[in-house]
Amino acid sequence: MASTVAMAGIVSSTAPALNSSATSATSKVSFKPAMLAVRANASQPEDQCSRRALLSFIATATPAVLFAKEALADASTIKVEGPPPPSGGLPGTENADQARDTDLPLKERFYLQPLSPAEAAARAKESAKDIVNVKALIDKKAWPYVQNDLRLKASYLRFDINTVIASKSKAEKKVLKPLVDKLFDEINNLDYAARTKSTPNANKYYATTVSSLNDVLAKLG
Repeated sequence: MASTVAMAGIVSSTAPALNSSATSATSKVSFKPAMLAVRANASQPEDQCSRRALLSFIATATPAVLFAKEALADASTIKVEGPPPPSGGLPGTENADQARDTDLPLKERFYLQPLSPAEAAARAKESAKDIVNVKALIDKKAWPYVQNDLRLKASYLRFDINTVIASKSKAEKKVLKPLVDKLFDEINNLDYAARTKSTPNANKYYATTVSSLNDVLAKLG
């Protein structure tokens, strides 16, 4: 009787333990599918993102590949030749890319060089012709071109006139200096008329400039 009670006590005492272990085992078994379900749900957006990225890459790359194929189809061969010769090639341009007169001072290499009085007078007449020809630009109201031609040719004209005057006698210099001063005053007035885009003033000072040019050239000889 006592042993029966003892066995009953052992059974009753061990039964909860068995039940608890069974419960824990059951909870573990029931929990694992939940974890698997969560992992499966979490992996689905990653697959979708990767598929979307792949599709977008294909959509972007396909036109680029087609364009490259079309460009290669339309490409034509270009003949590559050797380097050009070191010197010019056109008449009068031989050795144009080579520095010359390196033993001279910079002022003599890069500035207008003095000419003889006869050569300076000839070039002054050419500059005067170019100044006279700005009338066509005035008629077209091409004011920037009028200014550019005036300033370029006036610089040559002043340089050459000074060269010629330097060779004259004192009496001839006295006569030429006022005429030259008046000439360049008229050229400045014509330049200002072109800058202000005034056609009446441009025509007015063009006439006085031509008159002064004739007076100076007559004295240069």
